[in-house]
Amino acid sequence: MRARPPALPDSLTVELLAPCGMNCGVCIGHLRDRRPCPGCNDQDDSAKPHHCVACRIKLCEHLAEDPDASCVDCPEFPCARLRQLDKRYRLKYRMSMIENLKEVQQDGPETFVERERVRWTCGHCGALVSVHRAECPGCGESAENSYGAGLTRTSTATTTPGDAPGRSEKKGSG
Repeated sequence: MRARPPALPDSLTVELLAPCGMNCGVCIGHLRDRRPCPGCNDQDDSAKPHHCVACRIKLCEHLAEDPDASCVDCPEFPCARLRQLDKRYRLKYRMSMIENLKEVQQDGPETFVERERVRWTCGHCGALVSVHRAECPGCGESAENSYGAGLTRTSTATTTPGDAPGRSEKKGSG
């Protein structure tokens, strides 16, 4: 039994966008019941998992020069570290950090977050679905079947349909 109700899409904010392109608002660490992670940009590391505190991307020398910078601002974008992380997330979790960063750069962080609210909202119960889980925490529906907008992008992003498992275009209203 959950200690608190599932998060809702309005809980996604620009402040939860990590420098690498991860939307910390849909990370299981941020959405968990016990000691939720405050996200990469929060200055208090005490509630963050060790792998987030020691993240080599977050600690990158290029990001250290400007605390408000993201990987897309780096002259080495996308570096080998980011490409490796992006590949893992595309294959395992249906999300691309590099695509996220390019969308934020192209359309602005507010527009990106609005799209993410649609993308990660369960179409059955309205709860926020974690990128790291296969089911909705609110109703238990398969994430594959529960996303409000499917696992699609609403912009002209760089990744094409079928790039990652589970990502499919929905045509028409059915």
